[in-house]
Amino acid sequence: MGSSVTVRILGVGMGPQHVTAEVADALRTVDYVLGAEKSADDRLLELRRAILRAYPGRNGPAELVALADPQRDRSAGLTTPGYESAVAGWHDARAAQYAAVLRQRGGTAAFLVWGDPSLYDSTIRVVEKVRALLKGQADVDYDVLPGISAPQLLAARHRIVLHEVGRPVHVTTGRRLQEAVAAGMDNIVAMLNPPPERLDFTGLADWTIWWGANLGAPGERLLSGRLADVVPQIPDARAAAEESDGWVMDLFLARKT
Repeated sequence: MGSSVTVRILGVGMGPQHVTAEVADALRTVDYVLGAEKSADDRLLELRRAILRAYPGRNGPAELVALADPQRDRSAGLTTPGYESAVAGWHDARAAQYAAVLRQRGGTAAFLVWGDPSLYDSTIRVVEKVRALLKGQADVDYDVLPGISAPQLLAARHRIVLHEVGRPVHVTTGRRLQEAVAAGMDNIVAMLNPPPERLDFTGLADWTIWWGANLGAPGERLLSGRLADVVPQIPDARAAAEESDGWVMDLFLARKT
């Protein structure tokens, strides 16, 4: 077996203000942080740097190692199998990049995960692929620490409970919203949403929606009310969040009422 590498997968919510004491302690132990660079002006990289500055180690903030994010097919017309295949290939390419850096640098590395690593994030899956790629070359061990998730923030900002008394909440993606409705779900959190014009709200006009974008960031936007009344407002609110922060992530809770 070659060298030993430690990887820490850390949930950081949406910035320094959401970092738990447990994650702050972990940040002080890492040698460097790996981050995907999605564009030449990736403001999420700057947010990662702000987190590292807020929780420096003994020798100052950990180094951020930025790697150009591999391209993936984001075509609007992708079928579900096509989408899943595109994501799998993207993860493979990311894993190969990360494995090369970990093989070369060793030590203790970290990934900062927006929200919580357990919910619509694939860092754990990618790190498992890295372990497989480095098998026989490096002994890769990792741990996972939770963070504040987007649904938690959505509920807090709107001052609601995500489900009614004794009832379930179904969490899915925006592209699968109608699948959830067809399956009888009537209290749905949708994440990883495409632009609103690509969401299908057919049959949900009289439902109630609680929507939010860039929760916890300066560009945070919130909307709520009868779905048919709120949906026309989402494009402008989403665009305003992106203009403010340089990126946009949104989600919503839709409930039959």
